[in-house]
Amino acid sequence: MMEVGDWWRRGKWRIMVMLTMLHIVGILIFTRGFLLTRTELPYYSNCSDVSESPCFTVQSNPYQNQSNSHCWTRPAVDRLVIIVLDALRFDFVAPSTFFKESKPWMDKLRVLQKLASTKTSARIFKAIADPPTTSLQRLKGLTTGGLPTFIDVGNSFGAPAILEDNLIHQLASNGKRVVMMGDDTWVQLFPHHFKKSYPYPSFNVKDLHTVDNGCIEHLLPSLYEEDWDVLIAHFLGVDHAGHILGVDSVPMIEKLEQYNEILDKVIEVLDNQSGPGGLHENTFLLVMGDHGQTINGDHGGGSAEEVETSVFAMSFKKPPSTIPSEFDTSSCEIDLDQKKTCISSFQQLDFAATVSALLGVPFPFGSIGRVSPELYALGAGTWNLEKNIEGNCPNQKEEEWMQNYCNVLCINSWQVKRYIDVYSASSVIGFSSEDLLHISDMYAQAEENWSCSSENLLSFKDESCYSSLPLKRKIDAYFKFLLNVAELARSKWTEFDLNMMGIGFVIILISLPIYFLAMMTKSVNGFSLLFGDSEIFVKLVFALFMVVIRACSFLSNSYILEEGKVASFLLATTAMFKLRNSIKGEKMLMEAIVFLLLITILRFTIEVGLSKQAATSLFMSTHSSWLVEIDPGHPVWIYMAEIMPILALIFLAYLLYIIMARSSCRSIWKYVVLGTILCYILIAVHWASESDVLSSMLMLQGIGRNCIPRIIYAIGLGQLLLLAFSPLFHKDRDLESKMHLLIKTLAMLSSCSSTIIVLSGKQGPLVALVTITGGYCIMRLGNIERGSTDKVAGILTFDPLSVTQWSLLATCLFFVTGHWCAFDGLRYGAAFIGYDEFVLVRQAILLTIDTFGFSHIIPVFGLPFLVARQKLLGRTDQDRRLLHLQLSQMYLMYGLITAASVIATILCVIIQRRHLMVWGLFAPKFVFDVVGLILTDILICLAWFYYVGRREDGTQLTTLDHRD
Repeated sequence: MMEVGDWWRRGKWRIMVMLTMLHIVGILIFTRGFLLTRTELPYYSNCSDVSESPCFTVQSNPYQNQSNSHCWTRPAVDRLVIIVLDALRFDFVAPSTFFKESKPWMDKLRVLQKLASTKTSARIFKAIADPPTTSLQRLKGLTTGGLPTFIDVGNSFGAPAILEDNLIHQLASNGKRVVMMGDDTWVQLFPHHFKKSYPYPSFNVKDLHTVDNGCIEHLLPSLYEEDWDVLIAHFLGVDHAGHILGVDSVPMIEKLEQYNEILDKVIEVLDNQSGPGGLHENTFLLVMGDHGQTINGDHGGGSAEEVETSVFAMSFKKPPSTIPSEFDTSSCEIDLDQKKTCISSFQQLDFAATVSALLGVPFPFGSIGRVSPELYALGAGTWNLEKNIEGNCPNQKEEEWMQNYCNVLCINSWQVKRYIDVYSASSVIGFSSEDLLHISDMYAQAEENWSCSSENLLSFKDESCYSSLPLKRKIDAYFKFLLNVAELARSKWTEFDLNMMGIGFVIILISLPIYFLAMMTKSVNGFSLLFGDSEIFVKLVFALFMVVIRACSFLSNSYILEEGKVASFLLATTAMFKLRNSIKGEKMLMEAIVFLLLITILRFTIEVGLSKQAATSLFMSTHSSWLVEIDPGHPVWIYMAEIMPILALIFLAYLLYIIMARSSCRSIWKYVVLGTILCYILIAVHWASESDVLSSMLMLQGIGRNCIPRIIYAIGLGQLLLLAFSPLFHKDRDLESKMHLLIKTLAMLSSCSSTIIVLSGKQGPLVALVTITGGYCIMRLGNIERGSTDKVAGILTFDPLSVTQWSLLATCLFFVTGHWCAFDGLRYGAAFIGYDEFVLVRQAILLTIDTFGFSHIIPVFGLPFLVARQKLLGRTDQDRRLLHLQLSQMYLMYGLITAASVIATILCVIIQRRHLMVWGLFAPKFVFDVVGLILTDILICLAWFYYVGRREDGTQLTTLDHRD
């Protein structure tokens, strides 16, 4: 029977698989407790529900029996036109005079600015969205009036139908005819609610025009038709232009100018038919964004640029509506035409309730928003009030409007209170008893401030109500209740299950001692090889110290934002340690200096990448002077940007050829490397064909832009399949030598590199060269203390500091390639290289390869290079057995470092779960890290089976343990 110690030593592959399963189970359990979805209640608002509220009685509601066209509130508008401009930044709409500095993309939507400054019935709003700012979440939040939880981000690429109560459902259920055109996400979210729909595919971010042209084709003709009550047109060109080219780009400016022309035509059509008896006599127009975007064109996070979008609202009724001065909170500036333009603020959370009130349909059951006074005033105006004015009371018209609005707020507050009560009773956790008591007290205070009697709500016969209990006080009480509920929901909505989180954390934590036990192997002297040499022990302690420092940095949101800088600093610290040993040993000084210079370059590149993440970063503000002096349009820079990546590809191909020639690659390995060289040539041709500079010079315009990437994907897949089935072509059952290991590693990395490089864009070859240079320096510097006469016994079979450096280098490469741990740090355009249409699985695979290619895939499969030294070439059985032991311990050490970092992230999430930035920063960091951990575990298992297989256990290690 196999002893426990023998099982540990002989079953390294079993341990790696077990650790992978342990991590997956722990992460799933922890995620179940941390990223719980909000409980979606299966309840829907109905017209008859209002009879339960204290706001109406049958006698006091004179409109209740007049018409069935409304139920909770009297419809203020007959028709509603909603034009959604995806990723509409606030400064796209607001005049440039509202900002400290004018930018090229400002003042392009002049038609909206002109109307806002000349029409009392038109107003620009700064709309504030709740993060995360992915399109699916924003559409869900806009239509349900709730706060979609973080877990909904994962559905952004495959939007499921919304099952909870929502604005579109209420419109369809209450006889409103809804027509939709544009982004097909609407049809996925509401598959059976539209009278007519014209959806267009939305996920090809390289396509700036298909969705917009479809909207233009159907929008203007639909404005002349009478078969709709609500029209929704969702444009995507600005969003796609931002993702691909950024805000400060020519296509972005062209898109904004195109939108300005379209909006001008739409407003002209609506205005021409807004006269008495006209089709749009009582039509309300909303031009709005679902979220903003950064200067780099990204969105998904919670920065001001991403959450701040805009709403332009305009009523076409005559006489024009105005906003009562009591509720006008706008700020005004003089625009470019020397006219005063006022801008108000608006929470997107309030959209569903406000539109429901304007159209006279029940509020969505789960809405916690407030009917916006300014937006409602523009739409509702003072309809049908002139004939009710009696007496000579000054401001009676405004008071009459306030009384109506107060009635709407009463219904609004009752609906929110009803939802909170039902949610707390239905949900597993719900709100705490203290929170519910606080909400009830505020609602009771608002109820106390209600009118003298319910019979006087709409009758306005007893003007003593105005003097005894001012309407403003009533409205303020409802405001206070609704705003407090919204803030409470934002701060405590997520239901954290601490038991599940604790169990998941403990399960993942158990993996750490397993890693240590798996790395322990008996030596000839009866001591563990782990502590057999004082110098190695010092390196191990230093390496673990670096890991602990990096792990502790995750407890601060500032250090998470600067994670790339922290990793480069720690890498430079380890390089200084190696430089000390190099000077002390008087060898490999050149490698140590080159490594430090390389880290300096990485540090600078990471800083530039952070400037993409935040254009207002300290680096850009401090060093912008010399950056501005570098004219990006200078011909020298243009040619360098086009030629340098191609030259780097040629150099990579040359390196592969030299290594293949010197290592005597034969048979299958040779063909794999030759296939990669061919892919490099194809990539160069592909980039040259897409270049404005080189395509005309080399006459490559006719080459299809999708053909070559697909060929590269096919060759890469074929290479991987060839390597996977290589044992069928080779009789060797084990690694014969370190040269054999080098060849297998070279073949694997070359087969992966072509796909990763083409997805990474023109930075790919340069990042690959940095990876090769860094790996070579780490490998050489790890050999400083090992002399030609060193023996195996009593010495750790690998350098733990080298593995730590390799891990830190991999982290730096993640940020060097322009990524960061946020959903707006994903390069969505990479998923469409070679394809125009969206297929979820295919695009997800390509996006994963681009995101984790240089930071996870290449480092894991390239780890064996660290043992490919000139000493111990593996010509004896002892050396071959040692080779297996080195690989197993190195992979376990690499997994230990990755797991320790993720455990620190999970601990940070537990501690900071109530932090203001939990969903904007800590949760995305958690998602990226756990996905990276699972991917690393799977890749380590695949790498182990590829390089060693299952034949590392058995007599080989036993013989090693009993050697003389």
